Amino acid sequence: MNRIAEDVIGSHMRVAIRYAAGSDVGRTRENNEDSAYAGPWLLAVADGMGGHVGGEIASSLAVETLAPTDAEVPQPALVDTLEHAVLSANQAIAQRVEQEPALQSMGTTCTAMLWSGTQLALAHIGDSRAYMLRDSILYQITEDHTLEKMLTGEDGAAPHLANRLVRVLDGKPDRKPDMSLREALPGDRYLLCSDGLSGPVGAETLHQVLTSRPEPEAVVQTLIDLANQAGGPDNITVIVVDVVAEGVDATPPVVVGAAQH
Repeated sequence: MNRIAEDVIGSHMRVAIRYAAGSDVGRTRENNEDSAYAGPWLLAVADGMGGHVGGEIASSLAVETLAPTDAEVPQPALVDTLEHAVLSANQAIAQRVEQEPALQSMGTTCTAMLWSGTQLALAHIGDSRAYMLRDSILYQITEDHTLEKMLTGEDGAAPHLANRLVRVLDGKPDRKPDMSLREALPGDRYLLCSDGLSGPVGAETLHQVLTSRPEPEAVVQTLIDLANQAGGPDNITVIVVDVVAEGVDATPPVVVGAAQH
């Protein structure tokens, strides 16, 4: 579903954030363990793990805990506000595991953005990803927290390690996300996704789709279709965000995947 939100920069420029989100179970999984949230200020993708039920619960808890952060936050407080929300999500998972010990193996990735004007805070833990398309160049702006990345420093060097996560939200202490503050410019396009997209669909294809389709909703659907055409080995969750220099009315947020139910 496509949604549009507005923010005002100074007295002259209006910056609109246009966004769309979608999630698909893929071709090989029985249930969708991904969750995502896209709203006027907050965007988040969570890829759950831990078995048939556990992954759904972990990703849903993360999105449900983050959702109240979807509000206007002063720019100096962006990073702290988002980091606190992610740490609260980890605590919510810890509490659920304490209540139901059978869920002790569950966890979730979390890649989230919190916006204020032309600034955004980025929080990241796990191997979901955020990309930025600027001036027709695609940048991966998160780093995968996998054993492969930790040992080799580069993707593709040890395929058998690719999916071994070393940092996730699983309720254990010290699960701190990577945090950064970024400047967004009109014309930027952002992609947040689970590895169900970034695994089977390469960066060149991502770039081609992101640069060739103007509407975020069309990009989301095309990317999901491409991941499924490549075998759909995992759940596929995608958020696409455009930053444009024009004012439009805000509309309600979108929740997709396991957290939707």
